[in-house]
Amino acid sequence: MKTHSKIVEYHLEASAFSWEISSGKSIEAWGFNKQVPGPELRANVGDTVIVKLTNNLNEQTTIHWHGIRLAAGMDGTDVVQKPVSPGETFEYRFVVPDAGTFWYHSHANETVQMERGMYGALIVEDSTEEIITDAERVFIIDDMKLDAEGAFTKPRWFIPRVVERHDGRQGDTLLINGKENPTIQMFAGHRERWRFINASSARYFVLNLAGREFSIVGTDGGLLESPRPVRSQLITPGERFDIIVGPFEEGDVFSLESLPYNRMTFLRPRREIFATILVGRPAPSVAHVPDTLRTIAQLAASHTEINRRVVLSVGPSLKDGMDFLINGSAHVNDKPVKVGELQVWEVINASLMDHPFHLHGFFFQVLEENGTKPAFTAWKDTINLKPRSKVKIAWMPDNRTGTWMYHCHILEHHQAGMMANFEVVADGMPIKEMAHVHTHHHHH
Repeated sequence: MKTHSKIVEYHLEASAFSWEISSGKSIEAWGFNKQVPGPELRANVGDTVIVKLTNNLNEQTTIHWHGIRLAAGMDGTDVVQKPVSPGETFEYRFVVPDAGTFWYHSHANETVQMERGMYGALIVEDSTEEIITDAERVFIIDDMKLDAEGAFTKPRWFIPRVVERHDGRQGDTLLINGKENPTIQMFAGHRERWRFINASSARYFVLNLAGREFSIVGTDGGLLESPRPVRSQLITPGERFDIIVGPFEEGDVFSLESLPYNRMTFLRPRREIFATILVGRPAPSVAHVPDTLRTIAQLAASHTEINRRVVLSVGPSLKDGMDFLINGSAHVNDKPVKVGELQVWEVINASLMDHPFHLHGFFFQVLEENGTKPAFTAWKDTINLKPRSKVKIAWMPDNRTGTWMYHCHILEHHQAGMMANFEVVADGMPIKEMAHVHTHHHHH
């Protein structure tokens, strides 16, 4: 039974405000509706979402709807819209075609705006989904780099600046849903769905529940084909994972933590605690997680020939210590792709550090990682590339023509040049050139 699609309307106000991250500890945050994260937006598949953004910051901003397959003009990047100036309002309007865990965040001066709290969750539900849990929670992972007074640090000298540009900005103030080490209470015997979003600038988060097993049921583009039991899961900046946790025993207390991950930076990886789980009295469970969640049609065989190569590299630079490059250049305009023409890209990390690669507006399937077919099929929009590695991805440009981008989701690397714009075109001729051809005729 298809429920009637409706219009879901939200108002978001971007502003600066004081935000308490833990008892008695406040920061000067920037965010939406005076909260960090911003309001949790919810809609059902097929709904039209209208978000009126009013900018009350003292600089321009935009909102990118990470993972949503919307029209190019609503993607929230500065190539598709004029950034919203202080005091102005802009209306985002789009249909949400897919169920899943998505998020929204600033796509202007990201290294400052996102670090200060300009992000929130956008959850799209599907009434036909067969997963039933006793509760559902959204966990947005973030960190902040603060001094002893709770102010955001700014690297003053050349070396700290180079380190921050190289590593991405990773702080010691660890946040889950805008709070330091919150306590999460759940009932014994319950099974819950936890939706994780990594909104941090650069942190590689290896989810661990003190060694307890949990099941992954979804990632960026929605459900997997079947649940995958694991004991830890890497979630890189921009990625999402939906997991099923429990049942746990009454009186159980354990940490929600991140295990050490060496992404080959100056920072020493270590185990860090983000929240504490307290398991209370038992309660009856209604949870049901089927063995088959859905079927994902394969876009292409793993040996399909590639039609584009994207190389991520890091090179020395006299001015900034280093440059972050796509195919040897910074802030690239890549060649167009045609609607309906299967894209099989090889994305190569030629550098000696990890990079999360994010494609705007489209989901892809990973066909191969270093020549090996992945263990399971999933729809992704963000994928980690280990040093000196390559992934082969497949995606299908549908008729949403316009300018799109892909970039490293470590914000400092994006800003330093590891990004590219490209056009999706209807007949192989970019829109701009077509306009040029038409005006040409009128002159004669």
